[in-house]
Amino acid sequence: MAEIQNMTLNFGPQHPAAHGVLRLVLEMEGEVIMRADPHIGLLHRGTEKLAESKPYNQSIGYMDRLDYVSMMCNEHAYVMAVERLAGVEVPLRAQYIRVMFDEVTRILNHLLWIGAHALDIGAMTMFLYAFREREDLMDCYEAVSGARLHATYYRPGGVYRDLPDVMPKYKASKWRSEAEVKKLNANREGSMLDFLDDFCARFPACVDEYETLLTDNRIWKQRTVNIGVVDPDRAVALGFTGPMIRGSGIAWDLRKKQPYEVYDRMDFDIPVGVNGDCYDRYLVRMEEMRQSNRIIKQCVDWLRVNAGPVMPEGSKVAPPSRTDMKGDMEALIHHFKLFTEGYCLPQGEAYAAVEHPKGEFGIYMISDGANKPYRVKIRAPGFVHISALDEMVRGHMLADVVSVIGTQDLVFGEVDR
Repeated sequence: MAEIQNMTLNFGPQHPAAHGVLRLVLEMEGEVIMRADPHIGLLHRGTEKLAESKPYNQSIGYMDRLDYVSMMCNEHAYVMAVERLAGVEVPLRAQYIRVMFDEVTRILNHLLWIGAHALDIGAMTMFLYAFREREDLMDCYEAVSGARLHATYYRPGGVYRDLPDVMPKYKASKWRSEAEVKKLNANREGSMLDFLDDFCARFPACVDEYETLLTDNRIWKQRTVNIGVVDPDRAVALGFTGPMIRGSGIAWDLRKKQPYEVYDRMDFDIPVGVNGDCYDRYLVRMEEMRQSNRIIKQCVDWLRVNAGPVMPEGSKVAPPSRTDMKGDMEALIHHFKLFTEGYCLPQGEAYAAVEHPKGEFGIYMISDGANKPYRVKIRAPGFVHISALDEMVRGHMLADVVSVIGTQDLVFGEVDR
């Protein structure tokens, strides 16, 4: 029998589970991993440096491109940091809209995660199921901002505009008959809130479908149970947040522990795991989708009956209305100055963090009194989690690396920044 030799193996960047921008150098003993060395930086775009050279509002779009699966949550942390420096009060309606879209984003993130993670491990159908529901929520993104991914919808002081009264509709074409289009548009006849209400009513059954496919599937359990186990003390020591720390049994969630916006008015639960393995983290995320659905429903019910502004009236961080801008010289000057040189914030520093779908996403910002930040530091959850990859895969087989990368829910825009 041939002697087992040690070898060093390149996992990625061309490996399908490494998603093109991760290179792992694995030291193997046969099929068992002795050490994993992540090489990152293949997607580095200098986001923090770019943000220091532009007026505050012009960097909101960069936040979308950090974690391009959780766009509005990234924007949220950034605009909250600006608001803390500026001392701006956010109107209540805008706070509810933000919370609603944070949770829409959480579902979008977890849907792509379960689709890609299952696909990496070998379950094809899951990917197709998850993208079916993603389409509806992406339409909501497009309806409020005009973009399906990089929305740039949040603004310091509130949101870009109020929710639309109509949803985009499908049109008949040579590919779709009138009868098909009528069926597709059945839940799009009302406002966006009606559309989201309909989504909230049917989404729990969709999550049940996903669980039917995976939760008791013996191949899925063989690939995830007791893989990448992290005990609670170690999870804290490694700086885990989000589903990674909750999967290890610690109920840490910024929405409950350090509530921001209107999360203290919401009724929802924090799911936690028991064993701290890939399977527990999967179960935590599945339950999080159900809880996000509950929060969206509560926001929809509140927004239906409570009108109001979505940006602070008369504030220097908010543009004037179009009618004012075209009829009043002062408003025109304000509009021009806001969109060319922006606004100056008082000297100081601020840190704002949100419970991002992947963990704690924070923005630390220093202002020197100019119209652009002196320093922007991004605290990305993915960067912290990939630091623990070596520890999580040691002693496992090569195939288990795919399971661990999947369970960490890595997106390299925020890891490399």
